[in-house]
Amino acid sequence: MKIIGLAWKNLTRHRLRSLFTILGVAAGMFLYTSVQTMQHSLAVATQMNANDTTLVVYRENRFCPMTSRLPEHYETTIRKIDGVREVIPIQIAVNNCGASLDVITFRGVPPEALQQYSPEMDVVSGSYEEFLSRSDAALVGEHFATRRGLQPGDKFEAVGVNVHVAGIIRSDSPQDMNVAYVHLPFLQQASKVGLGVVTQFNVKVDAAGDLDAVANEIDETFSSDQQPTHTRPEKAFFAETAKQMIELISFTRWLGLGAVVAVLGLVANAVLLIVRGRVKETAILQTLGFSRSQIALMVVSEGALLGVIGGLLGVLGSALFFSWKAFTLGNEGLTLALSPSTTVVVSGLLVALGLGLFASLYPAWKATSKPLVQSLNS
Repeated sequence: MKIIGLAWKNLTRHRLRSLFTILGVAAGMFLYTSVQTMQHSLAVATQMNANDTTLVVYRENRFCPMTSRLPEHYETTIRKIDGVREVIPIQIAVNNCGASLDVITFRGVPPEALQQYSPEMDVVSGSYEEFLSRSDAALVGEHFATRRGLQPGDKFEAVGVNVHVAGIIRSDSPQDMNVAYVHLPFLQQASKVGLGVVTQFNVKVDAAGDLDAVANEIDETFSSDQQPTHTRPEKAFFAETAKQMIELISFTRWLGLGAVVAVLGLVANAVLLIVRGRVKETAILQTLGFSRSQIALMVVSEGALLGVIGGLLGVLGSALFFSWKAFTLGNEGLTLALSPSTTVVVSGLLVALGLGLFASLYPAWKATSKPLVQSLNS
């Protein structure tokens, strides 16, 4: 602890240089954490697990919601299939089918069936009863409401649909947090698709092991119908449909790698300058009884402190930024919420510490490799 305290005093002696280095590390770690937040959010949205029991029934060979048309009466047939626990028809209206940062998505559902289908959905502000009582009412996801500055009682218009905000909802499903739920007949008329036509069916099965069997049976049932279907697990549907968005986020890995290299070089350069500026001082410490390993530990501690302090600023700054802005990426009517997570924050801090330690190894070797007499005479 005394060595670390001495390292801290050495950094505070050169406040301006240390401050600029910390700010540089913070900027690099902000970028790195932002990239990791996008990667983690994408993984959560696309990677299957044992708790996934939802299927999406879509029109075969269709992608954008504007082109998927299925008869609403398919619901009755789907309910009779073994393994199906719950079915809900959904009409989707979206302002942009391409990859976009600001996608507005309306989901028309039978109002009386919404709470039964999604019991985990909570109305945190407003009233579910008001949603049931008004045909133009909407339940708005919390992230969607934050982005648009919406409160219960507000009017909201987009995609030619004018709704009254009856409540703000919170859910474990990221998709629910970024859409506006409205009455199915209301959206069918407002989007001019006509009554009896929906975009898709969301189907919940009894167990994750039933997903493939139920999906195959649904598609076989309607294979000879005028409107054949293509049924996939919800996360597989997301991964297949939102390809533009996935490619865009995959590219950001190179930005994260660049940020790591920049932080590594910045800390290494800063610590090396510190070491070169106090060669005689280091020699004096050795004459006072400091061993070479203690000198090296002090130099490594300085790099670690620069990495940790800069990392704290950058990582926590990124987490607060994404919490405040509630960014979403949308593609083909699907939305991906870019939400910070504890895993990303902890891993970012560990990366910052690791970079600080690794970047200090060469300066630590330089500080201890020079003969004592030569250092005193420099």
